[in-house]
Amino acid sequence: MRIHLINPSELSFGVGVITPRWLYVLASATPTGYGDPIIIDETLEPVDRDKIHEGDVVGIGIHTGNAVRGYEIGRLSRERGAWVIYGGIHATLYPEEAQELGAAHAVVKGDGDVIWGTVLADCAKGSPQRIYDGGRVSAGQFLPARWDLTPPKSYMWASVQTVRGCPKHCSFCSVWRTDGQQPRQRSADTVIPEIVQLRRLGYRFIALADDNFYPVTLTDISLARRQNNHQRVAELLSLRADRFELMERLSRLPSDMVFFTQITMEAAEDPEFLDAMRRANIKGALVGVEAVTDEGLKAIYKDFNSSGAALAERLRTFKSHGVHVLGSFIFGLPTDRAGTFEATAALAQEAEVTFAQFVMMTPFPGTVDFQRWEENLGEKVERIHGVPVTRYWLIPGALRPKLYTPHPTMPPEEIRKRTQGVWDSFYSLPAIWKRSHCVKSFKSRLAFLFISKLYRQMYANTGIATDSARRKGANRWARWLARPCQRLFQAQPMPDLAIPGPM
Repeated sequence: MRIHLINPSELSFGVGVITPRWLYVLASATPTGYGDPIIIDETLEPVDRDKIHEGDVVGIGIHTGNAVRGYEIGRLSRERGAWVIYGGIHATLYPEEAQELGAAHAVVKGDGDVIWGTVLADCAKGSPQRIYDGGRVSAGQFLPARWDLTPPKSYMWASVQTVRGCPKHCSFCSVWRTDGQQPRQRSADTVIPEIVQLRRLGYRFIALADDNFYPVTLTDISLARRQNNHQRVAELLSLRADRFELMERLSRLPSDMVFFTQITMEAAEDPEFLDAMRRANIKGALVGVEAVTDEGLKAIYKDFNSSGAALAERLRTFKSHGVHVLGSFIFGLPTDRAGTFEATAALAQEAEVTFAQFVMMTPFPGTVDFQRWEENLGEKVERIHGVPVTRYWLIPGALRPKLYTPHPTMPPEEIRKRTQGVWDSFYSLPAIWKRSHCVKSFKSRLAFLFISKLYRQMYANTGIATDSARRKGANRWARWLARPCQRLFQAQPMPDLAIPGPM
């Protein structure tokens, strides 16, 4: 019985941007008696059906964007006589769908770190359960990934997770519902060895793939103190101290290492934290800006963010402390007007964000927005190609609407065109070259230009609502850019690198 772990994808860029961490965590969770799993990441190469045999176990991880491809692989695998197991956020939310459309023998809901061994044992006995509930395991049960199984020179960035869960409750995000609002934070003693292993293998660019790298804000601590909640204060201070210990130990790793993470805007109020990030070589962070007006922020339950001039100043604060920002903006909110697009583009420039992404509003399963949309439609659900629009990921790509929630003032095609216009403006050659001053040498500026263009091609035209022709065009350009960009991220392995211990 061989174990296959598959990350489905309809698009292949030839080179992976970031390692799909779950594949290598489940490889670590696979008992040694089954041998090393066969890992297939379809962003690199498609599944070879001839390598799947009767009695094998095929584990498929799906999110909403790749669920249909995942179901194709599941049906193919079951036809080959393999046990088909699904996991991931989409399977957690829709286990029946994976069984009906994906030929699943079993679905694992929640975290797979602990329960995966039980699933394999049941398959070996020929009696897997239909549903397994992995729950939310404690931080002490998180498994380090089997990075020794990564194909060499295939990924630009590696990924390490230091915390799961986010205390916020943004309406467009499912993380706080699926991973919880209580941060489950790994200790530096477990994170640092994993990072050292990656540098030994030659990875020097590492994404700290966290739901929120800043799980405790100064406001949280202040509120607990005003409430005289001494236990809560102690808990928050302990989590904060653990963050600083992790960053101090990151700072003692080789200076050529570069880290990137995801963080909330409130970190701009905490210069001590930002300075620690700089010393730790955390040189960039995705910051969810989403909207540039007060009305827009209230619409998505994110009114803890600033707007207007205050927003631009907050974003510049990150850069002044040595942390570059990848700003994330959403278009298609009910409060958006025609002028919102130009105002957003202008603010992104004024705030001096180094990279930006501009996504069209999509109600993703598990979010408040999706629940509200589904409830508002009630029984008046439109069907496209026989599929309810509330299951839009099952609709053939060419037939999917460009916008799923009707906008009060603009048609979907106008929102799409204006969104693409902002992408084109922000990633024009003159604009990229101007932003490239953030690096010093001419060679580095050229690298910045290539990477910016690659990012634009990979993410501007590949959303779930994008038509297939545009996605294929973006894929061709991205494949052409990916190989030269990948070489920019390569580093010599450091097999003798020591693990920095506590101070």
